[in-house]
Amino acid sequence: MSKPVRVILAVLAGLVIGSLVNKGLTLLSDKVIAPPEGLDAATMEGLKAGMHLMEPKHFLFPFLAHALGTLVGAFVAAKIASTSLPAYIIGALFLIGGITMAVHLPAPLWFEATDLILAYIPAAWLGQTLATGRGGSESTTAN
Repeated sequence: MSKPVRVILAVLAGLVIGSLVNKGLTLLSDKVIAPPEGLDAATMEGLKAGMHLMEPKHFLFPFLAHALGTLVGAFVAAKIASTSLPAYIIGALFLIGGITMAVHLPAPLWFEATDLILAYIPAAWLGQTLATGRGGSESTTAN
């Protein structure tokens, strides 16, 4: 299989698996930490209207979903491609998703800053490091 095809397949696999981890943790969230009384988390409008009801504990699972989804997706992508480039593509794509959510669903500034700074690129770096055994400084064209 050619290197570009392998990288594309690695990114697609990382996106799917990372998204599944993200969704799984999001679904688990309500079972571990009950949502605040009066919050309708089923719709974006309900979340916007009830955001003021959320306490810091309610932001734990969204952060974990973003960070662990990115980490697992990056790990899978780097493992399949045997290089770090797909992991960073995963990190960038998940970061774009995080920025989009921050624009459309205003959360407290402390959460948005923590999430955007710590959940995506650092998790992608850690995922590729665990997958390749390197800190990401190797050539992305290496085998």
